[in-house]
Amino acid sequence: MTPPRPVVVLVGPPGSGKTSVGTALARVTGHPFRDTDADIEATAGRPIPDIFVQDGEPTFRALERQAVALALAEHAGVLALGGGSILAEQTRSSLVEHSVVFLSVTMPTGVKRTGLASNRPLLVGVNPRATYKAMLDARLPLYREVATIVVPTDELTVDEVAATIIDSLGIDSLGIATPGIV
Repeated sequence: MTPPRPVVVLVGPPGSGKTSVGTALARVTGHPFRDTDADIEATAGRPIPDIFVQDGEPTFRALERQAVALALAEHAGVLALGGGSILAEQTRSSLVEHSVVFLSVTMPTGVKRTGLASNRPLLVGVNPRATYKAMLDARLPLYREVATIVVPTDELTVDEVAATIIDSLGIDSLGIATPGIV
């Protein structure tokens, strides 16, 4: 029997819509939705900002690598990865054989959508807009490296992004990727 694998994996920076689009894709395709950030919080028993503050980013990134590896190995549905998960070479290598959608967002839209929220630990600081821009600039090549397709999200609704992904990957109404299209 073939081990389960995600129908689609969503990557992108904060504010790109990974959770919203993932939820919409799951609703339309009938597949379960899983978010590795939620997995990390459940495993750690506390919110991600608390992990950053109390244990530091390296501890969070280790938890993130574990959560992504586990989800890729056992989840047969729509999977959203945390925005920084692609920083790990191990994660990027693991994504090679998956249908990966990079939800692209420009800096102004990303900043507007995140509201520079305090629940996003990497955006808290003296100049959150500059921090977001630097983060986006550093990560864009990595998102593109792992992407099967890129969907610009700035001008689209969540449902339009979901429909674009379904059309682009050939996912039928049961959420099954049509062979040869992916």
